Parts: sequence; C-alpha cells; structure tokens
Amino acid sequence: MGTERHHSPRLLLRGGLVIDTAPHPVVHPHTDVLIEEGRIAAVGRGLPGDETDTGLEVIDARGLIVLPGFVDAHRHLWQAVLRSAAVDESLDSYLGRILGDLSGRFTPADVYTGNLLGALECLDSGVTTVQDFSHVQYTPEHSAAAVEALEEAGIRAVFGYGYPVFDDTARRADWVREVRARYFPSRDALLTMALAPVGPSFAPPETVREDWLLARELGLPIAVHVTAGPVAMQPITALQEQGLLTTGTLYVHGNSLPDSELRLIAESGGAVAITPAIEASMRFGAPMAGRLRRAGIPTGLGADAVTSAPGDMFSQMRAALMSSHFDGDGNGDGEAGTATVKAADVLRMATAEGAEALGLGGEIGSLGIGKRADLVLLRADALNLAPVAHDPIGAVVTAAHPGNIDTVLVDGRAVKREGRLVYGELGSVLDTAHRSAERLAASAS
Repeated sequence: MGTERHHSPRLLLRGGLVIDTAPHPVVHPHTDVLIEEGRIAAVGRGLPGDETDTGLEVIDARGLIVLPGFVDAHRHLWQAVLRSAAVDESLDSYLGRILGDLSGRFTPADVYTGNLLGALECLDSGVTTVQDFSHVQYTPEHSAAAVEALEEAGIRAVFGYGYPVFDDTARRADWVREVRARYFPSRDALLTMALAPVGPSFAPPETVREDWLLARELGLPIAVHVTAGPVAMQPITALQEQGLLTTGTLYVHGNSLPDSELRLIAESGGAVAITPAIEASMRFGAPMAGRLRRAGIPTGLGADAVTSAPGDMFSQMRAALMSSHFDGDGNGDGEAGTATVKAADVLRMATAEGAEALGLGGEIGSLGIGKRADLVLLRADALNLAPVAHDPIGAVVTAAHPGNIDTVLVDGRAVKREGRLVYGELGSVLDTAHRSAERLAASAS
C-alpha cells in the first residue's frame, strides 16, 4: 500500500452525534461507538474507557456527526482520468466517444491510475464501499491493473468484471475464471467480485445465457445495465423467459422500464442502483427513486461516471431527493411538496440499502453490533452545516459536502484523519493521472 494506515485494535469514538440507518435513520446525540478488531462492538452513552486504557485509542467525537460510510452502488472507477470529459454530451455521444473511442485507448497503466485515483476520491468523500463496474477488461493485464489499484487504495469494493461494450473479442470466460481464482479466493474479504455483462437490453439471448451461467458457475453476483433496449424492450421479462432471474442481481438505471418490469425485479429478490445526476443530465427518463420505493425494491445510489457528474455521494443524495420532489411520486403526475421520498430515505439508499443492493447488508451500511466499522465523521460546526439541531439527517443530505469530512474508517482503519487522506504518495498519483489524461486526450484529437 502507499503507506501504512492507522489501525488500532480498539477504538472509542466519544460523544458524537451518531446517526444510524437501520432499520431506519435515527439520531443519537452524545453517543459513543466502540470498535474492536475492525467491527462495531458497542454503541451507547458513557461506554467505559479512556486514554489510560492500554490498547484503546479515544477520538473525541464531540462536535462531529458519526454515520455509516457511504456505499456507491454503481461507478466506473477507470473513468476518473477522464473527469469532466463529457459534461455536455448526450448518452449517444458518451457511448461513442468515451466507451467506443477512448476506452479502447486505455493501457493497463491508465486503468490502474484511473482506478486508484477514483478509489482515493471515494475515500476522501466518505465512500467506504464501491461497486466498480469495470467494463474496460480488454486483456488480463487490464484486469490485474484494476484490481491491484483497488487493493492499493484500501477501499472496500465489489469489482464488477465487465466486458468492453464495443469489443466482443474481449469477452473471454477463461479470463474471468483467471481473475476469480487469482484475486478473489475468499468471499469474506475487503474486495469481492461480481460479473458485469452487457446484458439483455443490448446482447443477444444466447450471449446473455452464457454470461449468466458463467456467473452461476463461479458463484458471482451480477450487475447489469437495464433499459428498454435495442435487443430487449423488456429486459427483465427476457431474463425470466430464459429462467435467469436470480436473487441478488443488481440492475442499474431502468428509467425506461414499465412497472411490470419493476415488479419482476421485486419478486425475484433483485435490487436497483440509480445514478440520479447522470440520469438527469443524459436524459435517461423519469426519476426512479419514488417508483422503486413503491415497488419495495432495495435501492442504492451511485455516481456512475465522473466524465459527466460529481463523484461524491452528497451530490448524489441531493440529486435523488430533489429529482424525486419534481413530480411528487416519481411518475410525472404528482404535485410539488407531496413527494414520498424523504431525506431519510435517501440517506438509507446511500448506506444501508446500498449495502443490501450489493449483497453486503449483513456486514456494512449501518451501525449494528458486529458490523464492519466503516464510518464517516463530519464536522458539525462547519459554516455550511451548523446548526444541525433541527434535522441532522436533513443537514447531512442537503447541506454537507466532502470538505466537512474529518475522519473516514474502513474496517476500523483510518483512511482519512483530520480532513486529510492517510496516503503518502497522493502527489505522485495526481501527477500520473495528469499524464494519463493528457496522453488520452492527445490520442483522441
């Protein structure tokens, strides 16, 4: 790793404004959190322990908001070196230029740099877990670079092995098996794996079946983009007809799908990741948050692509909340002020529901005893947040930003302290990212 990160076997956060998110968001003022061996051991007032206890580190959390780390349920980390490259572009333009042209110009070194930069950006902004939908696997070397960058960053991640959208020659089951065996021998690790195929909206049925059977063979969950596509207008029905609807599948976007498709997702035990900023800017369709709430589908939030949208979860929470208010219930016929999606719902999407969507609900996403200690501490006395007495949950969702973050913990390890990433070679990472971006821009001009 870039540097040894601070890790104490026992850590006590003393007197913070604690926000838990399960079973629903609730605020606990003046509350302590005890962490032992990377897991939450106790939450309550007046927990025993002070600086004189051997092996116990105490962090004074008075004046800080303590909450679960954010879960980004859909993100293409490799695109971090293409930041803001497609802000004003349509979806078709993005597909053609970013996924069609620039994607194929990425070397394994570019992928490593993008993934490392993107993962560090996540940690800096309080995202402790990310679903990295990595559809840039042109060679085994590209895959190795992507995974090794995640390891270097120290983030919790679900690596979504994805095929390049416009290069079917790279769709190699043997490469997937190799990555699974080499990097993901255990399902109980900081990094886990999923398969991220093109899916039924865009791929022929025989290809879809092969991909789903491969995931089943390797014991991998699936993450897949879904829309009323050129191959299947109703992609969930297409999966059902092939007997491929499986519990734990993560469907991404789905703005153009009818309610009948959402019912199939709910009935089959699937989840949905929405990326409200991208979905609005590229006009994917009506906002999804309200529809998914009514359908009872676990919903995660994602930044998607920093080519076109912000990379922090505060921005995504606001986008989800405000877009759901646009029509009241998400289907275009409500009235302003009648929205069924509240700030607490959006915070759950960014934490507990995002974790559930990734199949990690038993490990992260809330402050339950025994869960992994993935936490974010925000400075409650910042000018843009204070005072938080009226509605701390609403303040986090609508007013906070990454600059308010004091501390970030992953597995009880501090990856950010006192407002600064605990990473020794950050300057080198940025220099390499600049060189990668300049080379890619020049090669495409």
